[in-house]
Amino acid sequence: MAKRTASVERKTLETDIRVSVTLDGSGKSELDTGLPFLDHMIDQIARHGLMDISIVAKGDLHIDAHHTVEDIGITFGQAVREATGERKGIVRYGHAYVPLDEALSRVVIDFSGRPGLIWSVPFVRGRVGDFDVDLFHEFFQGFVNHALVTLHIDNLRGENAHHQAETVFKAFGRAVRMALSADAGMAGVTPSTKGSL
Repeated sequence: MAKRTASVERKTLETDIRVSVTLDGSGKSELDTGLPFLDHMIDQIARHGLMDISIVAKGDLHIDAHHTVEDIGITFGQAVREATGERKGIVRYGHAYVPLDEALSRVVIDFSGRPGLIWSVPFVRGRVGDFDVDLFHEFFQGFVNHALVTLHIDNLRGENAHHQAETVFKAFGRAVRMALSADAGMAGVTPSTKGSL
């Protein structure tokens, strides 16, 4: 399988974002989003997805974190979409259950070419530190819309919002890693009866 890497820049009146991904990496991340808790979560994707991720983002954080978080999700999705190319020879589907103490989350992903997010994460509180956990939905919505994937995220239990979020991001990384791994039986073949994804 050829090296799967991409770099994408997105600049609007609200944000200026640069994302680079190497899907077949070693789990390294270089993150500077201005949002330390988001950096911590994206680092989980890199480490558990064994992809290298670099994100530099400048946004209108003096107003709110919404634009920055959503646009990072969009740009990350664009980079993953570009890096996956025609998606030939991949497993296509991935899933993972990840616990952290009392919390447990399940993520299932399909690199289908069709965007869809099913999100069921009943956070026990609205903020972790000063980070609004509602924005995680916006991150993943931006991702699926631009990576063109179907993504189911369910937090099955949890009593600590930090643990809930961390299990979601770890499970996401592992599910992506499974879905994008090489399927020996599908070498050079698009894993779809339609012939394209």
